[in-house]
Amino acid sequence: MNTDTKILRPKWKGTLTDRERFNRQMHFKSVDRCFNREFGYWNENFIQWAMFRDNGIVDNEQADVALNFDRMLEIYPTRWLNPTFETKTVSETAGTRLIQNEEGLLAEVPADRHDTIPHFIASPIKEPGDWKRYKEEHLRRDDPARRVDPDRIADKNPKGRDYPLGVYCGSMIGKVRDILTVEGLAYHIYDYPEMVEDMVETCCVLTEDFLDQVLPLGDFDFASGWEDICYNRGPLVGLDFFKNVVVPRYRRITKKLRQHGIDIYYTDCDGDIRLIIPLLLESGINTMFPLEVNGSGNPMDILAKYEGQIRIMGGVDKMVMAQGPGPIRAYLEKLRPWVEKGGFIPHCDHRCPPNVTQEDYLYYLKVKEELFGM
Repeated sequence: MNTDTKILRPKWKGTLTDRERFNRQMHFKSVDRCFNREFGYWNENFIQWAMFRDNGIVDNEQADVALNFDRMLEIYPTRWLNPTFETKTVSETAGTRLIQNEEGLLAEVPADRHDTIPHFIASPIKEPGDWKRYKEEHLRRDDPARRVDPDRIADKNPKGRDYPLGVYCGSMIGKVRDILTVEGLAYHIYDYPEMVEDMVETCCVLTEDFLDQVLPLGDFDFASGWEDICYNRGPLVGLDFFKNVVVPRYRRITKKLRQHGIDIYYTDCDGDIRLIIPLLLESGINTMFPLEVNGSGNPMDILAKYEGQIRIMGGVDKMVMAQGPGPIRAYLEKLRPWVEKGGFIPHCDHRCPPNVTQEDYLYYLKVKEELFGM
């Protein structure tokens, strides 16, 4: 924890530790109050919001400390690609830069470097031979850099810790999409299905290798992952592919987690996830994050449809947060009965964007505490 960060808000009062609260809430048990967390902010917020800018708060980690959210930590692998590709500018115009990123993709980004999603235009993997070289050069299972330092686990897992600790389970298909691009993945599933499945398998075994090292060393409360395999109209891959190729790998991960007592498993997926929710639940992923409302609809409908099976972290419409006090309060009041049922930790349904003013955001935090912090 950064002890030099200025504290801007008092911590919500409570009688449970953050760890006790998280575990009870995610298992539908009674709590003193809701677990209080947020997902973070766009880079522009740290420049535009005076409370951040004037207090030297420049990133999400510092913001979490400053706003006194409940604490939760995770253990991550030391490497994804090793070595990474050189990050460099290939060419530049008045409005855009063409860059090569650390995964070897070519992408167009704004020349003024404002925070946005890059436009990926070319992957280094165009056919199975490319993947073979990429895997051998950057994704070796026997790479010494993939060994876990036990001291790193011990530092985050002290005796008597009062916060939930998670273990990161990577991505089974999102990173495949990243390195192929959305268009490349769409073609290669049909042109080179064995190659794509081997890419998914590689993601899985690297995660398994990491878990085999880490799980015996810690006392974990949850597992997390990342996919971003949906857009605002549904999945970016067919459901048959997801069920037959991706779900079996999730099940292998889930089996390891369950053997170590971890039964809360969430994955980060934007867009409309409704078609893959049954497959995620079937695979052992039982918590949806951050549940983008303008993709997946309101969280109350999903919680009602899968009541007792599903948990949500997120689900507060960022569009409403930009509309001012009245809509903010009305929206949060609708969530209140579902938060009280358990299994639902409400927060902004993605990084809070800069079109939300500081004043409206602080009002949101105030009402959130009023409704969920008792």
